[in-house]
Amino acid sequence: MISTLRDRVINGVRGLGRIGVLAGEAMSSAATLKVSGRDLLYQAYFIGVKSQSVVLITGAFTGMVLAAQTYFQFHKVKLDSATLAVVSISMCSELGPVLTGLMVAGRVGAAIAAEIGTMRVTEQIDALRTLATHPVDYLVVPRLLAAHIVMPVLAVESIAVGIGAAYLLAVHLLGIEPAYSWDQMVKHTTVGDMGVGLIKSVIFGGIVAIVGCYKGINCREGAEGVGHATTEAVVYSSITILISNFFLTLLLGKIFHTI
Repeated sequence: MISTLRDRVINGVRGLGRIGVLAGEAMSSAATLKVSGRDLLYQAYFIGVKSQSVVLITGAFTGMVLAAQTYFQFHKVKLDSATLAVVSISMCSELGPVLTGLMVAGRVGAAIAAEIGTMRVTEQIDALRTLATHPVDYLVVPRLLAAHIVMPVLAVESIAVGIGAAYLLAVHLLGIEPAYSWDQMVKHTTVGDMGVGLIKSVIFGGIVAIVGCYKGINCREGAEGVGHATTEAVVYSSITILISNFFLTLLLGKIFHTI
């Protein structure tokens, strides 16, 4: 029992080290700006444009649920006009980037791991090496850069749609006074709240891309290995996003609220 637990811990630490090495190689390669513009554009389309529907739906209904729950509690103490302010701050700094990261991890992270894992199983990655093409340059860097670029855009869309949906629900269904509620939201939502959300979304995009690529490159042989790599990419990237969000909240909160 103890030896099994020890082996799992050791394997986990080794996995973190390998992911760190892969991320370092990808960032050093990206700094040379040798990435193909065509590959980068395609990955931006695949990660960003094709993820818009799920991100917008998630943002809209999250904003409405948050507005309803906040209203039900605030109405007891006659603070109805503060509902939109709570929704705005929560969507900008927390729910918008986090839920966007989780949705993209479920759709894009799985696709990246499956695609690269299939290439490994069919020995296409080995063929790239024989053609003097580094797999990190060709496979990892375009996906990493595209994720860094499009994730803030997706997060902003989720935040905007969530706040808009919350406003419509609060005003037209819950009967909250629109002008004063909007004024309170603008007054209490700061640039720092939006900055925290944007920084988080950039980091979450990198997590999704790196974990997906790592699981694909280190995929075991056979169709079963591809299935395991796909599942692990989604699970590990989602867990990493949630854990890193906690530490980013503490760090960025101190930075932006002390400026």
